[in-house]
Amino acid sequence: MATSLESNSSVAITTSYSDVSQFNHTPSYCEENVYMLCKKLSADGVANLSDLFVVFISNENKHIPMWHQKASHRADGIILWDYHVICIQKREEENSVDLVWDLDSNLPFPSKLPSYVSESIRPSFELFSEFQRVFRIVHAPVFLRSFASDRRHMKDSEGNWISPPPEHKVIVAEDGTVHNLNQYIDMSTKDVLKDLGEDSVNVVYIEQLGVLVGESQLEQFFSCFSR
Repeated sequence: MATSLESNSSVAITTSYSDVSQFNHTPSYCEENVYMLCKKLSADGVANLSDLFVVFISNENKHIPMWHQKASHRADGIILWDYHVICIQKREEENSVDLVWDLDSNLPFPSKLPSYVSESIRPSFELFSEFQRVFRIVHAPVFLRSFASDRRHMKDSEGNWISPPPEHKVIVAEDGTVHNLNQYIDMSTKDVLKDLGEDSVNVVYIEQLGVLVGESQLEQFFSCFSR
């Protein structure tokens, strides 16, 4: 949540959107949930669209552990997703903290980035190599223009829904593409950035599929932005 050093208006805005029920949420459609979340945060003036980043989390095995997830049946909230999607809001105000908007988490909504990483991602927890996570960071304006899903991945071999779809229309990219979700969740630990710096930050603003960072690089990536 907002810190005591931030402006009163910033505190009020963040607090008023701490109720997850204000946002569209369809179980098993995290990519569309975040798509709609970015649009709402921008339209309602909670965040500038240019300060939002969509983060896909997965790996080559499509098995990634996340803690404090509502769908878990365990006390610690751990679950194995094939992929997950969150939104990170970069905050430029002095003494402000970047925020994570995760509609599937039972942590505070939104959560401060350091707290979310520590409690939900737990990079200090030693994982077997097949469970190590990769983070695809995509600038929200690019994502809203380029992402497309006709939800084909949520149908079985007979064309039946594996999980009921959202009520809103399918998402079509500006160029007419009807489905490219697979490109966003196709990632490998061997493809992550070797070094983070100004160049990697600049790339995220122009590349449709953003940049790939590893387990220990997520917070470091966002610290590369100048305040």
